[in-house]
Amino acid sequence: MASVACGIDIGGSGVKGAVVDLVTGDFVGDRVRIETPKPATPDAVAETCKSVLEQLGVGPDTPVGIAFPAPIIHGVVPFMANLDQSWVGVDVNELMQRHLGRPVTPLNDADAAGLAEVAFGAAKGVPGTVIVTTQGTGIGSAMIVDGNLVPNTELGHLEIDGHDAEKQASAGQKTLQGLSWEEWAGRLQRYYSHLEMLFSPDLFVVGGGVSKNHAKFMPLLHLRTRMVPAELFNTAGIVGAAYQASRKAE
Repeated sequence: MASVACGIDIGGSGVKGAVVDLVTGDFVGDRVRIETPKPATPDAVAETCKSVLEQLGVGPDTPVGIAFPAPIIHGVVPFMANLDQSWVGVDVNELMQRHLGRPVTPLNDADAAGLAEVAFGAAKGVPGTVIVTTQGTGIGSAMIVDGNLVPNTELGHLEIDGHDAEKQASAGQKTLQGLSWEEWAGRLQRYYSHLEMLFSPDLFVVGGGVSKNHAKFMPLLHLRTRMVPAELFNTAGIVGAAYQASRKAE
């Protein structure tokens, strides 16, 4: 495995990148952030990624991973929620090779965050099945089994009691509906109990901004599975993308 790799995290408002130390998970030097182009077409975003690499001074032999706000199936974007719809059907590997002149490792942003927690964060050293959920406007998810990613799980969209799970149990809905911590914990109980029934995980890791308040809701849950707050926050997408790129480069 390389000693460093570059991770790029593409979001609706910014494209962020950094070189990552693959021993510690820390950034080597500063993070670079460039506004996401408008419209955020594939060619425009790829050129922004090129600018990020140039500003970071990333060499040709450094693995590069790119996290996207969409599923990535064999390198192709099947649908896109937060960027331009012209991304649908795009082969990310071909696109980035054309613009960057180098291969990249594309993956879903929630998957990248989950890998970061397993490699360097709250789930480091935990064997078996780890489910990482990011609680925000929706519920992002990543499933890692003995260190290997099961990609594009989208567990926030499980149907539970006739509802899309994240429409009931996300942190965004807690805010939108004015739920107390106790009321929200009741919804979390139903959601995580369902995940527990389906997958019998060894650990739940809960990320997103609300995880800073984990003491207000985690003790209210009654699960067989241990649950811990995430340790990497704004760095997780970049770190996980870099980590996955380094593994693919082996």
